[in-house]
Amino acid sequence: MRVRPAKESDFPQISRLAGALGLDYPGMENDRLWVAEKADRVVGIVALKKHHDCHELVSLGVDPEFRDRGIGRRLILALTRSTAADVYLATIIPGFFARGGFKKVRSVPTGMKKPPAWCEGCPKEKCTVMVKPGR
Repeated sequence: MRVRPAKESDFPQISRLAGALGLDYPGMENDRLWVAEKADRVVGIVALKKHHDCHELVSLGVDPEFRDRGIGRRLILALTRSTAADVYLATIIPGFFARGGFKKVRSVPTGMKKPPAWCEGCPKEKCTVMVKPGR
């Protein structure tokens, strides 16, 4: 298993996996992406979206066939090590990210505020914004 920055040639596989997991979004190809790869197959993805006031971890996902092997943690580590900036995220599984050094925040950067349709289907009471301080 290898985790590395995505290449342009990875995008068809990234797009398929993101779509299957409900993680795709307009402009995804313009953000910094990392992939977990096994035998030339993209089995995990994560993206770093740069806003005017923050960096946001988005679209973390692992193919169900490859879950529970630490791939998500390895993707997060690759992403956070690649930038000296604070990295924010919104999640309904804060315990998972807390184990990776993320802490809950009280105020949400304006760049991360989403239109209501973006959050459709997510339980608002479970949504937690977190940050991992940069180096």
